[in-house]
Amino acid sequence: MTLDRATIATRLAEAGYVPDTDLAMALALMDMLQRPLLLEGEAGVGKTEVAKALAEIHSAPLIRLQCYEGLDASSALYEWNYQRQLLAIKTHERDGASAEAIEEQIFSHDYLLERPLLAAIRSETQAVLLIDEIDRADEEFEAFLLELLSDWQVSVPELGTIHAVTIPRVILTSNGTRELSDALRRRCLYHSIDYPDEARETRILTTRLPGIDQRLAAEIARLVAMVRKEDLRKVPGVAETLDWAAALIGLDISHLADNPETVHDTLICLLKTREDQSAMSREVIDRLIGKVA
Repeated sequence: MTLDRATIATRLAEAGYVPDTDLAMALALMDMLQRPLLLEGEAGVGKTEVAKALAEIHSAPLIRLQCYEGLDASSALYEWNYQRQLLAIKTHERDGASAEAIEEQIFSHDYLLERPLLAAIRSETQAVLLIDEIDRADEEFEAFLLELLSDWQVSVPELGTIHAVTIPRVILTSNGTRELSDALRRRCLYHSIDYPDEARETRILTTRLPGIDQRLAAEIARLVAMVRKEDLRKVPGVAETLDWAAALIGLDISHLADNPETVHDTLICLLKTREDQSAMSREVIDRLIGKVA
């Protein structure tokens, strides 16, 4: 079922993901054109969460392929169940079957172990396929994906070409650690995700943490926006903002200026390196809180 941009935005928000209007349009076009969507942006901006929310609003299975250096086709597509094959070989040999008959039997779908890519196109229900951090995979694997994303089919030497039962909704994410090929980009729609502005991050906080006070949510969003402008090794993402907000709520903080010491002490939720925690000293936090109040 294809949804329009407004409906997608509403349903994503109901699922806990607050999109911008451009992302909602990209998701609507992805459905309309049956094209993969490439989401690019810094780590922590919510790219992976898009796929999770998309699966929820469509009541679809989420199939995730986490990419890494050295990922190959067998790990992403299929493997043979060697233990079952060996048992079957022994059984058929005992029954006097010919080598050709045994080979035909053991190289069949019954002995195939589906990995994410094959599982997605063989799913009876249209799945959401998340190919996460494609930029971490090698260029050879990226080239292997082209057949799947172009023709919705894959080649298994022992079985031939396997065509898709359903065409999955495909989300690819990239942190930009390396440049992706033009061939891959041509096969995808594209959307760049940045850190949310204060207004959208406030909405994210009130959506994901229903009990949070609106004033506190706005203060947190504003302070996090200022923290992101500091010279940090790892800029905090939305997940860190949510963790920090939950910690402040749990400690009964209703206004950042009321307890700056606790605000500073809880930055372990927001800042994830020793250098960044050292850079955000109590004096710096007091200065930023003064701008928030």
